[in-house]
Parts: sequence; C-alpha cells; structure tokens
Amino acid sequence: MSETATTSGKTPVDFWFDPLCPWAWMTSRWVLEVEKVRDIEVRWHIMSLAVLNEDRIDELPEEYREMLATKAWQPVRVVTAAWQKHGADVLGPLYTALGTRIHNEGEGPSREAVVGALDEVGLPADLIDYFDQTDFEFDAELRASHKEGIEKVGQDVGTPVIAVPGPDGEQIAFFGPVVTPAPKGEEAARLWDGTLAVASVPGFYELKRSRTVGPDFSNL
Repeated sequence: MSETATTSGKTPVDFWFDPLCPWAWMTSRWVLEVEKVRDIEVRWHIMSLAVLNEDRIDELPEEYREMLATKAWQPVRVVTAAWQKHGADVLGPLYTALGTRIHNEGEGPSREAVVGALDEVGLPADLIDYFDQTDFEFDAELRASHKEGIEKVGQDVGTPVIAVPGPDGEQIAFFGPVVTPAPKGEEAARLWDGTLAVASVPGFYELKRSRTVGPDFSNL
C-alpha cells in the first residue's frame, strides 16, 4: 500500500500514538470524528514517550522520570504485542478501549485498565503478560514504528504525530493538532480542512500558542 492511498480509496491519515498521552487521546477522538464527515481513513501506529525521552531522561523532573521508567512502558508494550500477534487492525479498537479506561474513566495506565480493554475487544487475556516484560519481545518493532513517525516529523515533538497528504501527494507530518475538547461535527471538519491547508503550503512548520487548560474529556 502506498503512503498516499488506502485500499478503500479514501484519503489516508497516519496517526502515531502512545496510549498514555492524554493529548494524543484528544486528537485521536477528533480524527475519528473527521472520519464521519470527510472521506478519510485513519491508519494507526505506535510511538512511545519512553523511547522519545530516553536520551534526555536526566533533564526531566523526577516525577516525570519515574513515570517514564514504569507506566510509560507498560500499556504500550501490550499494545505492541497485540499488533505483532494479531495484526494492525486491532490497534484502533484496542486504543479506543484502553484510552477510554485510562483517560475518560480515570483508571490511569493500570493493569486493570489494560485487562479490561483486552477483554472488551476480544483479544487473548495472556497479552497482559507483556505489561511487566522488561526484556520486551517486540522491542525492535516498537522502536521501528516510533522511528518511522519521528523521522517524518522531526525530533522536537511529542505525541501524537499525524501524517497527511501534501500538495504533491507526499506525506506531510505534524505534531498535533493539540486541541481540547475534541471537536465534533462540522467543527471537526473545519479543523481537518485547516490541517490540509497548512500542509499544502511549502515551508510551513509551526503555528502555536500556550495551553491554558488541561484535556477535557467531558464530551467523549
């Protein structure tokens, strides 16, 4: 499959997420809303906040370092193992089930949240064995997926990363859009149209303002 086509003929949107990140979760709910109002198809990929921050771990606040050493690895390992054992089609449903528990329902990235998500989407319960697997069987595949997204967008970003068609059909990748609450309906469509608009401008890199509120999950 080419970067600029899907088997359905719809416009592809490649989306890299870490299930731990609340901002990626908000953006993912927006892009699924866009699927309802624009002719797009989301293709899910894994990235990792733990991998992203490995080389700068000593520069981070202690609380964040502790999180990256434990919680940031656990859900993403299970999601990666599910992908490797059961195919990429499980990523979207598993992310939805897991993100709903972690973020909307406030369970956090707990073992119980992951167990519940696996059960909801009908995946084998023994995938939870990867939750604490420090010598991770699919580490190379996780890092390769992460690297693919980062190489498209550059190093000075976080999660999510989305890649959309540019003016010549080549993919243009961005960090974000970072938005809260997740837009619905025509508002979601307008944000999508704006994303394509900036992607169509050669040399466009950044449009940003400081966040003044946290992620709002109330309409999800």
